[in-house]
Amino acid sequence: MLTLNINGRDTQVDADPSTPILWALRDNLNMTGTKFGCGAALCGACTVHLGSQPIRSCITPISAAVGQKITTIEAMEADHVGKAVQDAWVKHDVPQCGYCQSGQVMSATALLKTNKAPTDADIDSAMAGNICRCGTYQRIRAAIKDAAKTLA
Repeated sequence: MLTLNINGRDTQVDADPSTPILWALRDNLNMTGTKFGCGAALCGACTVHLGSQPIRSCITPISAAVGQKITTIEAMEADHVGKAVQDAWVKHDVPQCGYCQSGQVMSATALLKTNKAPTDADIDSAMAGNICRCGTYQRIRAAIKDAAKTLA
C-alpha cells in the first residue's frame, strides 16, 4: 500500500510501486479524466502535475510520486488558473473529439502558473508534445491567450 497525495487528499493505492501513475489513477482509483494515448510519453493525453510540473503519467511510476502532490484534470475547476483555462477552452470551442483535452488543459495550466503573459513561442514550447489529432492548435493558442488575459 502506497500513500499518494492526489488533488490535495492522501489516498491509499494498492499497487506495485512500478505501476505508472496513469494506471493507478484510472484502474485503482477510477479517476478516468486522465487519458491513455500512446503509452510512451509522446502524445501528452496522460499529462498530470507532479508538484508544479506537468509530467506524462503513462511512464512515471507511482513510487516517484510518494511524498509529492499529484494534480489531475478533476481538480482544475477548483484551481483559479485551471478554471480560467477551462472557461477559455469552452469560450473558444477548442475540443472536437476531446480525447487529448485533459492533457492539453493540464499543460496550459502549468504554463500560465509560471508565465502570466506567454508569447506564441512560449505557448508552442510549453504545449510541444501535446498532440491534438483534430488539429485545434490555433484554438488552443487563442484559449491560452484569453485565459492569460482573464488572469491578468
